[in-house]
This record gives sequence, structure tokens and C-alpha cells, in this order.
Amino acid sequence: MATGSIPATAQGAPPGQSVEQIDKYQWLEDVSGERSLAWVKAENVRAETELQGDPRFLPFQAAALKVLESPDRLPVPTPDLHPDAVYNRWQDAQHVSGILRRTSLADYLTAQPQWQTVIDYDALGRQDNAKWVARDIICLYPGDSLCMVPLSAGGEDAESSREFDLKTAKFVEGGFVLPRSKESVGWLDKDTLLVARDWGEGTMTASGYPFVLKQWKRGQPLAEAREVFRGQPGDVAVQTQTSHDDRGNQATLILRGINFFEYEISLLTPGGAVRIAIPGKSEYEGLVNGRLIFTINEDWTPAGHSTSYPQGSVISIELASVQQDPAALRIATVFAPTATEFPQRVATTRTTVVLTTLQHVQGRAYVCTVDPSGVWTKKNLPLPENISVDIAATGESTDQFFLTTEGFLSPNSLLSGQAGTGELSVVKSLPAQFDPTHLVVEQLQATSRDGARVPYFVVHRKDMKYDGTNPTVLSAYGGFQVSMTPTYSGSAGKLWLERGGVYVLANIRGGGEFGPAWHEAGLKTHRQVIYDDFYAVAQYLVTRRITSPRRLGIAGGSNGGLLMGVEMTQHPEMWNAVYIAVPLLDMLRFEQIAAGASWVGEYGTVSKPDERAFLASISPYNQLRPTVKYPEPLIFTTTKDDRVGPVQARKFAARMKEFGKPFYYLEIVEGGHGPGADLKETARTAAVEFVYFTRKLMD
Repeated sequence: MATGSIPATAQGAPPGQSVEQIDKYQWLEDVSGERSLAWVKAENVRAETELQGDPRFLPFQAAALKVLESPDRLPVPTPDLHPDAVYNRWQDAQHVSGILRRTSLADYLTAQPQWQTVIDYDALGRQDNAKWVARDIICLYPGDSLCMVPLSAGGEDAESSREFDLKTAKFVEGGFVLPRSKESVGWLDKDTLLVARDWGEGTMTASGYPFVLKQWKRGQPLAEAREVFRGQPGDVAVQTQTSHDDRGNQATLILRGINFFEYEISLLTPGGAVRIAIPGKSEYEGLVNGRLIFTINEDWTPAGHSTSYPQGSVISIELASVQQDPAALRIATVFAPTATEFPQRVATTRTTVVLTTLQHVQGRAYVCTVDPSGVWTKKNLPLPENISVDIAATGESTDQFFLTTEGFLSPNSLLSGQAGTGELSVVKSLPAQFDPTHLVVEQLQATSRDGARVPYFVVHRKDMKYDGTNPTVLSAYGGFQVSMTPTYSGSAGKLWLERGGVYVLANIRGGGEFGPAWHEAGLKTHRQVIYDDFYAVAQYLVTRRITSPRRLGIAGGSNGGLLMGVEMTQHPEMWNAVYIAVPLLDMLRFEQIAAGASWVGEYGTVSKPDERAFLASISPYNQLRPTVKYPEPLIFTTTKDDRVGPVQARKFAARMKEFGKPFYYLEIVEGGHGPGADLKETARTAAVEFVYFTRKLMD
């Protein structure tokens, strides 16, 4: 094969035929079964012997751990700022599971804040004989000391929650305690919680989430909590969220997830839950100045209104109008999308709305204010080009907010903003964790099979030769309206970019880079366009002679792991390395595994013949063939992943083994749906990944 050429058999290869194979490996779906774990142990030994036995593994692991444990990491505030204190979750070599710590706002803005430990999760874990992973605390009111502290065992989505007093830095004696469950918890008042959880048989959806919401009073046995709302067993979940504003308003909303993207949203009133007449594809963002803030992800013309709101609009609805007549809403536009700019994150401060957007995958940020007549205006916040911007923290009781910015070559910075003036100032910036001197970032475009223009970023050395020999890793996600933007990774910089590797991030359909329509273009049976987009970017990398199939690897996790599996089975000749992390791979049984039933809105369902046929045609587990030569993938998962689950990765590897195909399989115990429960485990995962890519693409 000529260097830089595209394999003839891979050019424009159609998706597989919808032929289903006999599923011999359902026994591996027994996550903690003796036979399953014995299989996992044997495959782990083989992968660890090869990859962790490589002489580069220990130096890579040490370099990654040094980055992860760096004292110069940004101490980003936890969400929901307190007016007089800043809280931060922190992990380092001394705090493996982590701590929740705080300092005053004034001290936080200094170069070296003096932190006070509020919760030590390592010490708590030793006391409870558990390995707790911290989650964001849930506060009663802005600035109030009472909160609920969720605790996850090993990174699971399921949590245990306990009441905690931030003032005394102690758990409340005789306070609220919730046993382990996937749950949604909110405060109604200081003596009342709203809780959606596993209340017993018939209270959890097919996706494994709660659909019954109850009111639990202080001192009352949990079994006596009073039901206030009930969804349906076929829903995804029921959640609750309580917001406050500076005018003394309180709004408790109940979100009934019909599917992953559609909700029935109701306001909880003394007379019960009252449904708000807004479209199903809406997201509740908060309460400010007596107005509920929503992002609308579908075109909407409200009944009785002449104004239409395009998908991607951020709107406000006067709370009083909902209370008076939820079908006669007083609505205003906070932010209107354009052909190339769509909102990404929305949050409220005491008197304003802060939002971030992407404009042709370039980060933007605004502060939006409302005048007494109900008209919103926005102020553009000054940010550099070619960076990603995110909202780090806002609070209902303050107009101060924090943003984070980063780029492929630009270390993370924390910016403090004043919503009233729109002024931004850099509070803290990380030093470079790798040498960017000889590196450059380009934003390019590929043309997909159907003519769609697909942006992608390329990070490479300035003196890169266009001869097809550059080791390159291409990544994307392509689902759930998740936008992929430039991020700073010290580990990837040290272990890949500094060593001459090229990194490519593709903004394929299925994401949210160009609003809801970019996502919807690849839903269900239209999903092949996502995989065509990714392959089109790969073709451009080869035809531009940036790399060649011999030097091209791909990487993705979760839905991105499904993407990797599809690309490996549809275009096996195009890649020499495939990293498949915490993946979906068996698309004919995904609805029966872990939280899979919640993703029918994204993927479709096997209960509909046309959707089943399509899922069979793309399902990597079902599309593996004994006569095809595949690249040798690295398949990574965790036993405690209770979202996607480890079983799809197991079954895919087992079928590869049956067909005599080479692969590496690594399953760690803890970490949930991620790379590890602590920094050491995360560093180990990163080292294994880059040893694998080095062996496949650089050697």
C-alpha cells in the first residue's frame, strides 16, 4: 500500500447487513458473577503483561500522575457559589479520594489561598469501610449551611446521601440519611426534602432511575414519606429542582423525562404539580427576577402567541403567569440563535443570566439582563479566539460568577466576572504542563458522503512533514447533542504531542456544535451520517498526507466507544489502532443492559422492525466477522460502571476471541463511567492508552 493512500476496500464502504448472530455471551452480562469475573481476570492479566510490561509504561504513568497531582491545578469552585465562601473539591497524593474544602472569597482570589478541610472523603471511607467518590453538595438555600452530601461507592451513579452542616463541618446528628439508590434530591424547606429514588418494587423505570417523587419531613421515617408526583415505568426518570431569586420567589420544578431529550415540566404548588405548557425538548436553567429560564431545543409557537421561537432559543417565562394560568404564559427571548451560533451552557446569578455559546465551534460568553418592561439585552464578554469557555460557578445570592477557559495549547484559566458590569478578570492560570513551543492548531473542514461540511481541529508540530508518516489519533463523540471543543490535557501533551504525535478532534453530527439540528440529523435510523462524517475526516487526513492508515489510530468513550466500534467494523483497513472505552457495542441488547433503556430517544428501539434492522446493521458486536482482518483494539471498561455497564465490552472482546482476532482487554474495578476513581488509577489508565498508541503508531 502506498504511503498516505486510502485502502480501496474501505472507500465509501456501506454499513453492514442487518444479519443477527447467535448471542453466545449473555453469561458475561452477570456483572459480578464468578464465571464472568474469572474471564475478566484472565484477559486483564494478558493485557497488563503486554502493555504494563512495556518499558515505557512506568515513565508514562509517572508523568501522567505528576500532571494530575500538580499543585498548580486550578481549584475550580463547586457550583452554587456562597456569597461569603468558596468551596472546592480536591484530590492529590495525600487525599486520594479527595476533600471538600473552603476559604473566603477574598482569600480565594489570592495567589495561595489558605484552605480549610470541610469533608475528608478518605477518612470518611476508612470510617465507613467504603471507597467514597465525592459529588456536588446540594444546598438548602443560597448561603445556608445545611446541605445534602451525596456519596458514590467507587464512582457509581447510585449514591448514598447524608445531611451535613457546613457551619459546623459535621454531619447532622439525627439528620436526613438516604441509603444507596439512583436518586434526585432537592430541598423544599429546611425541614423537608423532595426525593425521587427506589421506594421498592414498581418505582424504578426500565432505565433504572426513579419515577416516584415523595416529600420527606424531618423526623419522619423514610417509609412514611408522602407521594407528590408519579411518572410512568416507561419514562427515563423523574427529577426535581428548586430555585430562588433575590425577590424572595421560590420555584420547585418537577421534570418528568419522557425520553432522554423530552420532558414534561411541572411547577409544584400547594395544590399539587401543575404542568407548564412548553415543548417537550426544553431544559430548565434557573430562576431570576421572577422569571423561569429555559432553553428550547425545538421550534415552538406557543398557543395564542404570534411569536415563534426557533430551536436553540433561551427564553424567560414569568413565574406569576405560570402560577395564574400555566397555559397563558408571558414569554420573552433571552438569547436567539443564528445559523452558526448556538447556546451551550446557561446559568443564573442573583439578577442576570450568564450563557456560553459556540460560534463555528469557537467559544463565546454573554451576560443577559432584563429591564422592568421584560426586554432582555446581552453583553458580549471579552474572550480570546480558539478557546473553549465554560461556566465554572454561579450563585443565586450573588452577581459574581466564574468562567473557565482552555485550548489545546492554552492551559486552563479561571476568570472572575461581575454580571452587573460584564467585567472579566483572570483570577488564576495554570502553567504549561507540556512544551507547546513547536505546536500549532488548525481548524479545517471535510466533506461528508452527503455533502455536509464537517469541521475538525488538528494539533501538530509546526514543522510537520506532509508525507503520510505522522502518528495520528483521531477522536470524536457524535451523540446526545454533546459538543466537542478544544481542551487542555497535560497528560496527552506530555505522552503524545511532545513526542511528535498528531491529535485530531472531529465535530461530527450527533453533537451540539451547530445546535439541535446538528444532533437530530443523526438520530436513530439516520445515524449512519455520524459514522460517514468521522470517516470523511479520516479520508481528509490521509489525502492531505498528514497520516496514513498505518499511522492512524482512533479513540472514543461511551457513545464515542460505540463510534469506535462501528468505525472498526465498517472500515477495518483504515485504522492501525482503536481505543474503545466504556463503550456501547451490543446495540441489539443495549436496552436490557444497565441504563440502556434511557437512550431509546437517541438510538431507537429493537421493538420497531425498521429500527431493529438498522441497529443490527451498525452494532459492532453483531457486525464482527471471522473472515475480516481487524486492527488490534484496546478495549477498556470498569466493573462499577452502572450507566453503560462493562458487559458490552466483555461480549465484544469474547466474540473477537472466538474468531481468533487479536485484542487487548482491560477492566478496572472502580471508576464508574470514567477512567478511574482516583488520580493514581486515572494516571494508570492514561499510561496504558498511550503505551498502546505508541506501540501501534510510532514504533
